[in-house]
Amino acid sequence: MRLDFRVIIGLIIAAVTLLGYFFNTSKNPVTGENQHVNMTADQEIALGLQAAPQMAREYGGESRDPRATAAVQQVGQRIVQANGLDQKTKYQYRFHLLADDQTINAFALPGGQVFITQGLLNNLTTEAQLAGVLAHEVGHVIGRHSAEQVAKSQLTQGLSGAAAIASYDPNSPGSSVARAAAAAMIAKLVNLRFSRNDELEADKFAVDFTPKAGYDPRAMINVMQMLEKKSGGGGQPEFLATHPNPGNRIEELQKDIQQAYPQGVPSGLHP
Repeated sequence: MRLDFRVIIGLIIAAVTLLGYFFNTSKNPVTGENQHVNMTADQEIALGLQAAPQMAREYGGESRDPRATAAVQQVGQRIVQANGLDQKTKYQYRFHLLADDQTINAFALPGGQVFITQGLLNNLTTEAQLAGVLAHEVGHVIGRHSAEQVAKSQLTQGLSGAAAIASYDPNSPGSSVARAAAAAMIAKLVNLRFSRNDELEADKFAVDFTPKAGYDPRAMINVMQMLEKKSGGGGQPEFLATHPNPGNRIEELQKDIQQAYPQGVPSGLHP
């Protein structure tokens, strides 16, 4: 009876977790997609603002180069305004250049805080490449990828906990530990898969956003080629570690561009 009781409790927890995940939906104002998120836009903004100072400190703080900082902010805001993102969403888009000139990375926090390191900026050769990177990170914000990941993490944690309770055997205490570890590994794999899908979506956003701001979307391909070249030098750029590679990313970008511009990329865009 005790085992049956534990199974019932586990099933109840699993059911509540699943219902909470699948019934917590919100329509994305840009894509129109119904997403499983349990945070409001205001909560995303607050979370991003709260985390921004700590994230900046981890990369040496804000850059002291006013010219480079202004360039990053100008290009970022051009992407936002050209695509009407400041009108379509409540997010507060802020673009930060971080002082770390050794780390090659860029990332975004929920609510509109976008960061790029001096190390990555130093390896970009055109303004369009900078626009591609920033548009990609804005895509993560617009896609509400952080909010989705929080919801997925809570889902997998809840299911893992339910599995641990249901499978606990008092005659073999180690069994629950092993099964919980296996459940945690499955959860990690599920989240990694979604992360890779997020990268593909953010790349598509970059292809869409950059031409409207006057930049050639093919510049993002040059960025990926640079990152791959850096990887071949022995040390993987942190950008590729924090942005899981969903296979042949360059090929996927080429497909996105071909689909968006079947007659060819318009002339007159900044290369």
